[in-house]
Amino acid sequence: MCGFTAYIGAGGADHLEEARRRAELLRHRGPDDAASYAAERAALAHRRLSIIDVGGGRQPLSNEDGTASLVCNGEIYNFRDLRSRLEGAHDFATGSDSEVVLHLYEEKGAACVRELDGMFAFVLADGHRFLAARDALGIKPLYMGRDRNGAGLWFASELKALPSDCQDVAEFPPGTLMTENGMERWFEPPWLEPASTPDSNDARALCDELARAVDKRLMSEVPLGVFLSGGLDSSAIAALVRRAIPDLHSFAVGIEGSPDLLAARRAAEHIGTRHHEYVYTRAEAEAAVEVVIEHLESYDADLIESSVPCYFVSKLAADHVKVVLSGEGADEVFAGYRYFADIQDPAELHRECSRLLVGLHNMNLQRVDRMTMAHGLEGRVPFLDLAFVARAMRQDPALKTTTAERPEKWMLRRAVSDLLPAEIAWRTKQEFAHGSGGAAVLQEHARRTVTDADFARRHDLFPEDTPTTKQAFAYRRTFDERFPGEARRRTVGRWRGRAPTITTTDTI
Repeated sequence: MCGFTAYIGAGGADHLEEARRRAELLRHRGPDDAASYAAERAALAHRRLSIIDVGGGRQPLSNEDGTASLVCNGEIYNFRDLRSRLEGAHDFATGSDSEVVLHLYEEKGAACVRELDGMFAFVLADGHRFLAARDALGIKPLYMGRDRNGAGLWFASELKALPSDCQDVAEFPPGTLMTENGMERWFEPPWLEPASTPDSNDARALCDELARAVDKRLMSEVPLGVFLSGGLDSSAIAALVRRAIPDLHSFAVGIEGSPDLLAARRAAEHIGTRHHEYVYTRAEAEAAVEVVIEHLESYDADLIESSVPCYFVSKLAADHVKVVLSGEGADEVFAGYRYFADIQDPAELHRECSRLLVGLHNMNLQRVDRMTMAHGLEGRVPFLDLAFVARAMRQDPALKTTTAERPEKWMLRRAVSDLLPAEIAWRTKQEFAHGSGGAAVLQEHARRTVTDADFARRHDLFPEDTPTTKQAFAYRRTFDERFPGEARRRTVGRWRGRAPTITTTDTI
């Protein structure tokens, strides 16, 4: 995990110092090391968080003759299989999982992206050619823009690291690759529509698939832990990780007396983790808002509300481990949000799950990435493993509908019921910011910071995506101060149509 900036275009060496300066704004993503590289048509700068090949995986990485170089953010979970295929034809200089991208590119060209199983965003420079790509669901971030002359391209792991005079700033789309010939989709979700012949509701097979997703995310040369709220999703992940890591650390936060803290203690005791918790105060929550917006690069009020406790739990975890697994994605896959109870048509419900999944990249996944990386912590999300998502989305969507006899996420609850006691497996859903006890604090604080006179001018101040509450107004004002310009505003994810109000406690 790391952060990078990359320039592709004429005068690579002339842009190297700028690439380095911008990469320094990403020091929080990569506190362990920094390096850079320049060629005739590229400048690459990298900040590293060392997870695999801690001593030798410095980036940018280059191929054997130095003609191609790479900066990559993320993890390639199938790198050992890919490396075993490539070693006969290529000399590996490191043990890094990212190096397989470089050599696979030499064999396959841009098609190499389709063979990667992981979360990633990368830029590869190869003379007058280049390849930029982002993982299927957008777990890892990537932004792009054109230089002030319109002749070169800039890429960066966060919005703040793009040069301030960049033109046409945009989020790089998930499941997409870009070469000197333009952009193309490399991943098309096969589950956008309900399966014509749904899989049988095999709870064991679903649990086994989740276990495989967890197992592949345990690769690490540094300490690994789990976020644990005491809800279904995080508890299931913790129980599966605990089977492989007996001395597992778990982490929870909340305001004094919050439901999450109590539930997490019970879950940790049952699962057998070494549990850590932090009780944050009203003043700490209020003070964290501006730094959260700076890291989150969003003004969505619901997302910010849920990001504040995520910021604190990431800070807590970073004192003990460098990698955490979370329960993100289960609510989208299994129709876990409360409003799904109003959708009783199975096909409509399935399409709503699909819509949320393809929209996670600049909403909940952005929160997980930015809040963990704010503290030099890598977050991994087993529920969004592509094989697991595919299996879960092939299930009969009628079994995801909520009824009096069948609670939300019934399918998942059945699948993991052998891992957890009933009080956890069937715990009533809590919204994360509410479960941690911080939502009311944040709402009240925002109302105090926005005067009635300011709020009355909201349409004049923010004619596009005008805030409808004082809380939304406060967050939009802070965002615009730090990320001015309409192009940067358009990168902000917003729920459209039906949507959860706040992501759930179970995801952390």
